[in-house]
Amino acid sequence: MKTLFRTTVAAAALATLAGTFASAETRITYKSAKVGSSYYQMGVELAEAMKAGTDGEITVTIEESQGSVQNVMEAKARGGDYVFTTPPALVGLAQAGKAMFEDKGDPAFAEIRALFPIPSLTMHFVMSADSGITDLTGMDGKTILLGKGSFGATEGEKYLELFGLTDKVTIADAELSNAVAALKNGQIDGFVTAGSWPAPNVIEAAASTPVTILSLTEAQIAETKRTTLTIPAGTYAGQDTDIVTTSLPVVAYTTTAMDDDTAYQLTKTFWDSKAKLGGSSPWWNGVDEALMGTIEGQIHPGAVRYYTEAGVALTDAQK
Repeated sequence: MKTLFRTTVAAAALATLAGTFASAETRITYKSAKVGSSYYQMGVELAEAMKAGTDGEITVTIEESQGSVQNVMEAKARGGDYVFTTPPALVGLAQAGKAMFEDKGDPAFAEIRALFPIPSLTMHFVMSADSGITDLTGMDGKTILLGKGSFGATEGEKYLELFGLTDKVTIADAELSNAVAALKNGQIDGFVTAGSWPAPNVIEAAASTPVTILSLTEAQIAETKRTTLTIPAGTYAGQDTDIVTTSLPVVAYTTTAMDDDTAYQLTKTFWDSKAKLGGSSPWWNGVDEALMGTIEGQIHPGAVRYYTEAGVALTDAQK
């Protein structure tokens, strides 16, 4: 009787233990952008993909961010459950203690490691068809809305200066959220915006009024020192040809505090889920293996394991 009792108790304990392991989950905090932005929505979509792709073994909590600099800064105080997004160039600046990270350096920045690329920040120069503008030089004498405080606004100002248009263009004093209505009403000739493609505000503009989305020449792109990106024909209403423009790559990062198995599973699940993600939100279709070349610095060892298994070539600097 005592033997039977001990056996029963042992079996129950094993069952409880097995249930504990079966229900164990890895919790990740994903910090990307402001609520309402396309990058915040991407985070929501990634969280859903991770949960579905791992049968609930990985759950992702989305945390609002005020921007990429904040994301990088927090890497020095977060643990192994922290994933964040930022352009690779900012990681390099943080590790070198330069620019916005001057006098804010920390040894923890050296422990930042990449996982996988996400949709790039892509420059869109959206002009009304009535304006007759077909290239950047045609913006001379026109009214353009840049918005304020965003990457697109800063980058747009930079391009106007690079191409000698600063004093030749009237900058509309309005928020980017008003761009589509202002374009439709003829209050502006065009607007500049940056985001993943297809960009929601560009979709809206092209659907409501005839627009021309400008391409940059090879020489102009070289002068910007940004990455070339091609938006395929048909992405926006009335767009019959490819758009050649510039982009700023964006990558999902963590630190060496994350264990290799978790980094592996996150990376594998992302790539396994990408086709399904793209079916729901086309901006994921802009992510492919070619973007791996935009990752500067080291990739997490767990992610390296996945890329090795998948036959993805990595540089020596990335390993």
